[in-house]
Order: sequence, then structure tokens, then C-alpha cells
Amino acid sequence: MEVFTHGFIVGISLIVAIGSQNAYILKLGLLKQHIFKAVLFCIITDVLLISSGVLGLGYFIKGNQLLINCIAIFGIIFLCFYSFLSFKSALKNESLKIDNEVKTNPVKKVFAMLFMFTFLNPHVYLDTVLLIGGIGANVEDSLKIFFILGTSTASAVWFLSLGYFSRLLIPLFKKPITWKILDILIALLMLYIAYSLTELVKL
Repeated sequence: MEVFTHGFIVGISLIVAIGSQNAYILKLGLLKQHIFKAVLFCIITDVLLISSGVLGLGYFIKGNQLLINCIAIFGIIFLCFYSFLSFKSALKNESLKIDNEVKTNPVKKVFAMLFMFTFLNPHVYLDTVLLIGGIGANVEDSLKIFFILGTSTASAVWFLSLGYFSRLLIPLFKKPITWKILDILIALLMLYIAYSLTELVKL
């Protein structure tokens, strides 16, 4: 139980952050679009990445600068493009509605976006594979499963809360100005994350 609790605390402290993936889940929650599927995707990928880190993949990634460069460069391009789309969305009326009139994004598009937010962001690997994985790697082999369960539970609690409790903010987001502010903040956040990725590129 102690190892499980330790894993939960480590997981929640690193997963609960305002990142590109979390911002996208928040927006899906507000729009009430594919929430369960999107949340499930995030939880499963977290479990896979954390497990691989605990089991030793982190050492491979840490020593492979070429791989880090490739992920960072593609991530920068994607985040800049999504930032542009968010700025553009802030100028359109359809981004101001949260009702049945809103055009629902195809689930394939949602998964594609989540895939890119997850795997084209080196910070995801740093947090889940290297940091959480590094801490878990020091846990006794017979107890590693409990550490993984703890961090996985933290991931599930966070993403389920973010996806479903965000709807409590819907009355606030029926105001056009609130949606505009959210879109602009998301756009700025993407640019900030893209800028932070440049520090990981070493040529």
C-alpha cells in the first residue's frame, strides 16, 4: 500500500500540469465530444509510457539525442500549427457555442490530435518515462507493479476529472468572450511549449 500511495503521489504531481494534452481534453470536455474515448486514450498511453519507463526504456531514450531531436522538431511544428488554428478559432463564431449545433469532430480526428499531442511532445517522455520511470525503477522488482498501479490510478483520476468536471464550467463558456479567451490562451500555451522544446534540440 505504501508503494501504491507513493506511485499515486508521484504520478499526480507530474501529470497535473497545464500542458497541450490537458488543454485539449479540457476543450473536449467543454464541448462534450468523445470525452470517454479521449480520456481512455490518455490513461492507456500514460500506463504504457510509465510502465516502459519503470521497466527500463528511459535509459534508452535519455541516451539517444537523435531521437529526442526528431521528436522535438516535429513537436514544435505541430504545436505552432495548432496554435495558429486556435488563434483562427478565436475569430470564428462556431467556437463560441456549446450545444447540439456545434459540429462534432470525428473520433478519428480526436485520436489523431491526441496521438500527436502525446507522442510529439518530448516533455511527455521526460515526465512519464524518465522521471516517473526513473523513480519507479528504483522500487524493488516485486513491488514495481504496485508503483505502476499507483501512478496509473493518478492518471485515471486526473483525466476523468478534467474531462467530466470541465462541464461544470459550461455556463461560463456560453459567453462568447470566454471562448475567445480560452482559444487565445491555448494558442499562447502551444507557442510557449513549442519554445520550451527548442531547448531540447542539440545539433
